[in-house]
Amino acid sequence: MTKSQLVTIKGTKDGLVLRLDEYCAFSDLLEELEEKVQGSGLEGVAEVQLHTGHRYCDEQDMKSILSVIHHSPHLRVSKVQSDVISLEECQQRLVEKQSETYIGIVRSGQIVKAAGDLVIIGDVNPNAQVIAGGSIYILGRLKGIAHAGAEGNLDAVIAASWLEATHLKIADKIETMTDELTILSEQPEMECAYIHDNGQIAIDRLQELRHLRPGLATFKGGI
Repeated sequence: MTKSQLVTIKGTKDGLVLRLDEYCAFSDLLEELEEKVQGSGLEGVAEVQLHTGHRYCDEQDMKSILSVIHHSPHLRVSKVQSDVISLEECQQRLVEKQSETYIGIVRSGQIVKAAGDLVIIGDVNPNAQVIAGGSIYILGRLKGIAHAGAEGNLDAVIAASWLEATHLKIADKIETMTDELTILSEQPEMECAYIHDNGQIAIDRLQELRHLRPGLATFKGGI
């Protein structure tokens, strides 16, 4: 039976990538890491990018790992990459995935805010503002100001049944609609705004949203 590798080393143009198993016992990981480092057969000094994945390593664990790697005169860790996030980051992501619904007209001078996605069932009048940490979906006419991705989410979108906003903003990108975008149809019905690959806000038909932002879909199942 083939023994699974707890430590994998891959060469790249920028040096070596060293990946650690996420689930094995830490003692087993260190043992195999030491074997791999001692048997690397390298000459000179190679830069190492260390990937710990979803394994949580406290300060002492990381010192032990680095000590084993640096025991070889040929290896030096230049970067450590981890997929572990802090509790604060986790909570922020949960908030951004939540949605809030506002029913009614958002009148001139009024501001409606949401930490995550925002659903407006009604019109957004001129000089009214709707602001969301996530995306904004308006089942009505958007004639005021909409700011999606207010905390820096570049994947956020603004969708409306009728898109006639005076200003559109996504993350830190802003588009003033006094002279409407050339790609905006003369009848701005069922449109969505998003950040294009060129870094600017673009507008397209709402039907294209599933191709533009496939990650927005959370529904599972169906036929």
